[in-house]
Amino acid sequence: MPTSARTYGQFCGLARALEIIGERWSLLVVRDLVLGPKRFTDLQQTLPRIPVSILTSRLNELEEAGVIRRRVLSQLDAGVVYELTEYGCELDHIVLDLGLWGARSLGYPKPDDAFSMDTAILSLYTTFREEAAAGVHVNYELRHMGGEMIVHALVDDGTLKVSAGSLPSPDLVIEPQGVAILDLLNGSLSAQDALSGGQVRVEGDPAHLELFTRLFHIPPAPERSTGLAVH
Repeated sequence: MPTSARTYGQFCGLARALEIIGERWSLLVVRDLVLGPKRFTDLQQTLPRIPVSILTSRLNELEEAGVIRRRVLSQLDAGVVYELTEYGCELDHIVLDLGLWGARSLGYPKPDDAFSMDTAILSLYTTFREEAAAGVHVNYELRHMGGEMIVHALVDDGTLKVSAGSLPSPDLVIEPQGVAILDLLNGSLSAQDALSGGQVRVEGDPAHLELFTRLFHIPPAPERSTGLAVH
């Protein structure tokens, strides 16, 4: 339980949730465990700016709250990993929904912004539109950063499976240039313009790129308020 100095003093489920995962870095730790167990050093790599002392504290707090647990691997190295508990796994859709909400105001990455393999995978889960994928069977391979980071997405009648690495025979290989993938997802760049302008290179049927923009989408950003609303 959090100390009294870090509670909201309210008998409210939302207040309790924020007491558990509302501390800085806590929800990002959960995000990085959504895809599976990780070692302490793995979390340091995906969260490069977190101090060691803060990461240790957040892991201890989340473990005490029953959100994560430690497990000793059965392999020869017998290393310790952190993983979500059943209670913690219930946060996966919350994390994805919150990620999509935030993506609407994300803008473009700064030069020193971290972008990991897990981020690339979760971005597809976050922007996936199940309703648009009903009856659709298609496989994509995305090559980020000139092919240094490769993920694949398997769409099967409304379901999605995303993993790291290549596919033997994808329906379409997508190699975006710069921020083109973000522009495709938010609708500011059409598939046809991306291809004709060279912002995206593909291998396979180009028609699958237009389908990709329907399957993965970031809703339009909210309009900026210019003053008090008059009713």
